[in-house]
Amino acid sequence: MPSRVAGLLLQVRGLLDRRAPTLIAATIVLLISAVLVDALWKHNRRAPAAIAVPTPASASSTAVAPPDTAAPPATTPGTTATRALQGPPPPATGPSYMELFARSETRRRIRASAGYTYLNEIVLASQDSMLHRWDNRINRPVRVFLGPGTAANFQPSFLDAVRDAFQRWRDTGLPVRFNLDVDSASAEVHFRWRIQFDMERTGQTDLTWDQDGNLVTAEVTLATFDPKGRPLGPDEMRVVALHEIGHVLGLDHSPDSSDVMYARTKVQELSPRDTHSALLLYQLPPGSLR
Repeated sequence: MPSRVAGLLLQVRGLLDRRAPTLIAATIVLLISAVLVDALWKHNRRAPAAIAVPTPASASSTAVAPPDTAAPPATTPGTTATRALQGPPPPATGPSYMELFARSETRRRIRASAGYTYLNEIVLASQDSMLHRWDNRINRPVRVFLGPGTAANFQPSFLDAVRDAFQRWRDTGLPVRFNLDVDSASAEVHFRWRIQFDMERTGQTDLTWDQDGNLVTAEVTLATFDPKGRPLGPDEMRVVALHEIGHVLGLDHSPDSSDVMYARTKVQELSPRDTHSALLLYQLPPGSLR
């Protein structure tokens, strides 16, 4: 019996000696597999936590947010931060082809009128290259306040002189009418009186117009004394008014001393160039010539 046991032990020992390398290799593979499985399990446990709980810094930052979801910064009135985020504003729509063609035709007609009108000189001397005039004011006359003054040397006959000057312009056939019998509150044109100007003039007209060149208001100031201190009479006042009403109509100064619209009027009646310039102005559309 002992000899049989001893024989079995020797057989087992021999078997182990032959399979030892295989067992060692299998053990190493099992250990490596266990390490990899443990590493993967730990990674899978941490990953959901990292996605579900972002750090405070990343949650409040807009630097890394996609452009279409990032909220624009707060702005104060007058700042351009919001506009900068949205890109520059679209370019303003320019005049249409028909508008450009109409302006070209207007410029052509003005150039062709050189010699018998002074509109070309007026446009060249203007700062905005625009024609200014009243629009569609035949059936709806321009409202004018023409009241008495309290300035020294004011005479009631001055009012008649101004009315006569308006009539001289109306006689040219201009398609514009004036109502001289309205009160100051409803008037579009106001006449005022003063003793004398501080410069070489006896009258002044201030105009306002809209973006299309249509006249809106006018204020005419007439002096009762000339720049040298001499009192004016009704005939002289009519000439001064004749010149200033030309401004009210939209005309500027003529370079020719034979015209009433010359800067320092030397004549007493409207010239053919005054008449033709006003008539052509009211045949052309108001507004920009550029």
